[in-house]
Parts: sequence; C-alpha cells; structure tokens
Amino acid sequence: MTRSWSRRTFLRTTGGSALALGIAGSPLLTGQAAAADEFTTLRAKWRTLILGEGFSPTAEPFRTKLTELGTRAGEYRSTMSPATGSLWPDLVWTDPEPDTDQESFGYSAKMNDSYARLSTMAQAYCQQGTGQTGNASLAAAVLTGLGHMYAQVYNEGRTRFGNWYNWQIGAPQTLLDICVLMYDQLSAAQIADYCAAVDHFVPDSAVANYTGTSTGANRVDLCRVLVLRGIVGGSSAKVALGRDALTPVFPYVTSGDGLYTDGSFIQHSSVPYTGSYGAVLLGGLGMLFSLLAGSSWAVTNSGRQIVFDAVENAWAPFLYNGLIMDGVSGRAISRSGSAPDHQRGHSILASIALLGQGASAAENARWRGLVKGWMQRDYYSPPMSNLSLGLTSLARLKAVQDDTSVAAIAEPTGHRLFSSMARATHRRPGWAASISMANKRITYYETGNGENLRGWHTGSGMLYWWGDTYANGQYSDAFWPTVDPYRLPGTTNSRKVLADAAGGDWGAPKPDVNWVGGATDGSRAAIGQYLRGLQSTLMAKKSWFCLDDSIVCLGAGIKCTDGTAVESVVENRNLGPTGTHALTVNGTVKPVSHPWSETLSGATWAHIGGMGGYVFPGGATVKALREERSGKWSDINRGGPTDAIARRYLTMWVDHGTDPTAGTYSYILMPGASTAQTSARAADTGWVQILANTDNQQGVRVPSLGFTGVNFWFGGTVGALTASAPCAVMITEKSDGTAVICVSDPMRMQTSLTLTWNRAVSSVTSKPPTVTGATTGSSLNLTFGDLSGTAGATQKITVQLG
Repeated sequence: MTRSWSRRTFLRTTGGSALALGIAGSPLLTGQAAAADEFTTLRAKWRTLILGEGFSPTAEPFRTKLTELGTRAGEYRSTMSPATGSLWPDLVWTDPEPDTDQESFGYSAKMNDSYARLSTMAQAYCQQGTGQTGNASLAAAVLTGLGHMYAQVYNEGRTRFGNWYNWQIGAPQTLLDICVLMYDQLSAAQIADYCAAVDHFVPDSAVANYTGTSTGANRVDLCRVLVLRGIVGGSSAKVALGRDALTPVFPYVTSGDGLYTDGSFIQHSSVPYTGSYGAVLLGGLGMLFSLLAGSSWAVTNSGRQIVFDAVENAWAPFLYNGLIMDGVSGRAISRSGSAPDHQRGHSILASIALLGQGASAAENARWRGLVKGWMQRDYYSPPMSNLSLGLTSLARLKAVQDDTSVAAIAEPTGHRLFSSMARATHRRPGWAASISMANKRITYYETGNGENLRGWHTGSGMLYWWGDTYANGQYSDAFWPTVDPYRLPGTTNSRKVLADAAGGDWGAPKPDVNWVGGATDGSRAAIGQYLRGLQSTLMAKKSWFCLDDSIVCLGAGIKCTDGTAVESVVENRNLGPTGTHALTVNGTVKPVSHPWSETLSGATWAHIGGMGGYVFPGGATVKALREERSGKWSDINRGGPTDAIARRYLTMWVDHGTDPTAGTYSYILMPGASTAQTSARAADTGWVQILANTDNQQGVRVPSLGFTGVNFWFGGTVGALTASAPCAVMITEKSDGTAVICVSDPMRMQTSLTLTWNRAVSSVTSKPPTVTGATTGSSLNLTFGDLSGTAGATQKITVQLG
C-alpha cells in the first residue's frame, strides 16, 4: 500500500534528523533511502525466519501443522471480543491490584497470551496452506486486535505490572513479529504507535548494563526486541544498539550468568540451564546472526566463535538420541508435554542447524551430521512427528534429514565434568548418564512462577541414565508429576516433609558446601559431592567412579537429626503405565504384581529386565517396591494440566533408618547389562576393590582397568595414595607402561597440595604449570602450587612407570 507519512510520524520513526536539519534532498536522505531498502530486505528475511522455507505445504508433517494453524486462527478470530480489559473473554489482563505478586504475574501473562493469539492469526494469514491464507477478514481482525491492545494495555502511558518478562520480552517480541508479517496492512501511524510502546517498555537503558534481568539468554531476547524495533520502525540506531548489546553475551564468564570455559551455562546466577535458557540463547543468536548477515549491521564480533565452540563444548554433551537432559533444564522439567525432554531437544537441534549457516563450512557440516544422527536415533519421539515443534524448526530439520550429502554421526562418547555448574555427563557406547549436584554456587533446584514446586532433591546427587535403544522415555513419560520426589534415583535424602517451593524462588536455596566436583581424563572420572540436605540436618559424602561399562557409587558419613528416615536411592525406574519389567535378585525372579515390596537381605546383585544391572559389593540389605503412583502436572506446576496420570515404578533403596549417625552404601550401576553379565560381575569379587568408604575419604581400585580413584574429603592415605589436603585423584595405568594422573581441587581453596603415589615412576613426561615439583623413583611425589584459581579443573600429569 502507499503510505502517507505525516511530519510527526516521520520524526517519531527516524528521530527527525533530516527534516530538523533542513537538508531534504541531501546525500543524507539518499543514505536514508538506502537504509529503507535495507530495512525492507531485513523484514523479508525475518518473515522467512519466522514462517520457514523450503517445505511443501501438502507434505507431512507440514500439511497437518498448517491445517491446525488455520483452525486455531479461525477459532481465535471467531471468539475475539474486544472489551475493556481484554481481547478474549478468557484472557482478562486487568489486574485489580497491580504489583509483582504471583496473581499479577498471571494477569501480565494473559496480556502476553493475547499477543500470542494475534500472532497465530497473522501467521495463518501469511503462511501457505492454512485455509486462511490471504483471508481479508482475518487480517482485519489482527489489525483490530493490535489497535485494541495498544489502546488498552501495551502503550507508552502504561506502567507495567506482574512479570517483567511479559512486558520486555514476551509481548514486544510477538508484537514486532506481527508488525513484520502485517507490515503492508499497517499505517505509518500504527507503526509509530507500536514502536513507541516498545520504546517505553524496552528503552535503550534495558541494555545499558549487563546485570539483573539483562544477562545471558534474557539479554539475547532483549537484543532481538531492539533489532526488530529498529527494522520495523526504520531506526538504524536501534538495530545497531541491539547488535552491539550482544557483545557482553559472548565472552566466557567466571561467575554468574553465561558460558564458562568448561562448557557450563548458568542463568539466574546459580541454575544450570543449558537445556532451557541456554536453548533460548542459542536459538536467539542463530536467528540474529542469520538476520543481520550481509547487512550494514552484521554481527562480526570475534566472540561469535565462543558460541560456535559451545555447540560441542556445552550443548552436545547433554543431547542424547534427540533429547536434552533434564539435569540442565531447571524448572522446565515441570512443564507438561508428550515427551518434554525430547521436545526441548528437538528445538535445540533446529537451532544448531540454523546457527551452522553462519559458522565455518567444516563446523556446519559436522553439526548437520550430529543433528542427523540425533534425529535418526530418536525412536521414542521422532522429531518430524513432534507437532509441538514450529514449522520453521521442522523445515530446518527436514532439510537436514533429506540432505543425502550429510552422513549421520554417532553419539559422542567420553566423560565431561562441568565443575562450574556441578554437573557431569558420562557417555559410553550403548548408554549415557548424567549426575546433578549442588554447592554454595549452584542451587539445589529452581522454582518460580509456580513451576517446579517439588524439585527439591534434584541436586542431591540425582543420577539419570538412558540406553541407546531403550529407556529414552524414562523421564519423558510423565516422570516428574508421578515420581516420589523424595526417592529420585541416585539421591540421598531425609524423608522430612518439605513444603512446595521450599527454600525460595529463583535458585535461592544453596548448600553451604565447597567440595563438589572431581577429576577426569575425558574417559573416566572420580566425582564427589559433600551433601547437605535442603532445610534438613542431613549430611553425607557421595562419590561416583565413572568407568567403561559401569558407575561405582559410594556413600558414607550419612547422618541426620530430622527425626525421619534417611534413604539412599539405588534406582527408581519409571515402567510406564503398564510395565511389568522383571526384577531378578541373586538369581531369583521377584513378583511382577503391584503393589509389592520386600526387604532384600544379603543382596549381591539385582537386575531389571530391559534396563540393566546393579551389583552390591560384599552384599547389602536393600528395600524394593513396585507401586503405581498417580499425580497431576498441576501438582508440580500451577499452570499445568489438572488431570490425574498414573505410572508404575520399580524402586530400590538403602534404608539408613531414622537419624543415622554413620550410614554407608555401595553399589555398581551397569546400564544395559544382561542378567548373566550382572551375575558374573557380582561373582568376580575382586573386580572392584573398595579402598575407602568413610566420612574422610572414598576410593576404589579396578585392577583390570588399571584404574584408581580417590576423593579425599580430608587429607590422608588411601591405598597407595597420600594427599596433604582435600582433593580428587584419578589414575589410569596403561598397558604401554605409562600412567595418567588427574588431580583437582573441587573446593577451589587449596593454595598448596602434596600428592604421593607409592608406585615406582621413572619420569614425568608432562605436567601443567600448577605442578611446582615432581620427585620420581620408588614413589612419585607431586607438589602443587595454588589451585584455588583453577575453578576445580582437572590437572593432568603423565608419567613413565618404573
């Protein structure tokens, strides 16, 4: 359409520089005309980014998605009823007591949701194959809705209430997307009004400082608002501001929000968030890089490479068969879905595919191979059948799937220790595991916005694991609303009853402990957690020694005065709605009926059919339970569905009794092992030697692997190792006569450390600068300097054995 631009409107959208200076017809206006052409190009690019490209509207799953989009849009149009305080009767945003409490959060969310419905209508109008494409009455309804929202709630005269996010990120992002889609139907005055509203709620000062709610993923979202505001309103300055405000997102951080050199990603100061906020950051940067590429505002900051490196340094370790591990998804685990961890993972795969377009050819090719592999292996929730995934993401994934030049890459293997966010992943051929811990820097769990109300113990040593062709729905299939939150697998907990959201919102509760972390050579690891219970007197020392086909789990010094039982959970398998997986203990198959329970005295091994095995060195008394548990998503997330769900569970735990003073446990987890393999491992009593399992040290030796791992909670001697101070040590003796010694300071407090290995060593062949002295001979004596600044990172030394 032909626009009639008033002087007032022109001044509002350009800053009035040309006319105010009286230089109409000057080279400056020529430059502005060129900028206007560039804004047109950028609007077209953004349309493509939000609508998708390269797919057939008649092919599945696109045909179904487009039909559903058109149906929803039609429903929204027919039910839209502009009134004071609402655009739809079920989305009243008028807050009788506007402030920032939970109730006000709900009202601001309804304002945000109203824009989301208008966006659905706009997409159906612009998108091919919806049955609403080009529908004039639908377009008119969108414009009516935008005008009503501006007049009523989202304008430059309004003071925000409720959740800041809805005003600064949610609503303006959606509003600007709609403005791009409906740009030719909007008048200059309307564009000016909507830009003025965005300027009011997202002023330049929103990115003036890298702090508060303007960091990490939130900063990327705010930059997207500013860039789109500039493109819609024709302001080069806004686009440049949004681009330049990305700068503090790129560098590695050493505290607070952002990416760390070890691959950790933190949001909200203390929450591991690779799978949620991290996904937003990855997707947002991918879109902005792609949008601005080749323009006057291209993102050329060299820090971009840190983001590219993070694909495999930060995200890939937590992606498995298409899912993203729940241990790095914060409160998002409480959000309902048919397979929420897979759904979040699929979005990340699509973001990686998009980000690759701005990376090097080699990086892009490798990432596409990784994405294709993850897609092909996701038997539980195939990405192309994920109807919760947007059209654009589906189109990107379909392009990778159909690209015959791309060969699928196998799952990465190895061990990754993320000391900066108290997480670890152990990936072996055929299975993967992840450990979640907490310390004085990393919260037990995050709750907020009424979400994740019972995630209390997810940081108490939860041990997740998945198989290559089995158990990929373990945490996907209504696990979180139905599992006993006091019996999460791998954790040690007091049965003390906790209130919903105990400890406070936004990652507030953190244990006052330092020793959390470990040492790894990239294949194996020695990991430990000094555990203090949430709002509990519970204390424990927990260790995991991650090996080739198993994880050796030790617990010691378990004590509590809560007046309640204390348990260490060996396993809590979600068997689905009808599962009857066999439990075999010491060769005897136990009943498959439920409810069933038994105290398994003298258990040396157990096996869950189709899952894996558990070995109890020296024998143990273990309690076992089959039960059907019911729950509702709304129990753990106030905005979740209220219908009841039931799932069957098979649980094994060590009961330390009420108020234990020195509880212990030891077991070996063998994912994917058969009954015969589990039995054989139990019969091989010398396979693992438990060197120590006390409140002072925990350590094991596996002679067949040449492996020794010791967590020194205090200095002392364990087997052939003596340490002068707390540390984690892992040694691998190799068949070629060499050995690798890995040492770390999980406490980040040691200014000096001496480690003696009572083993003949002829020479030290490599060592880091932190090693200030090394004496060889009949034993090896290593002297370390200040380790407090190493952030718990592993110090690797290689030696020639004598």
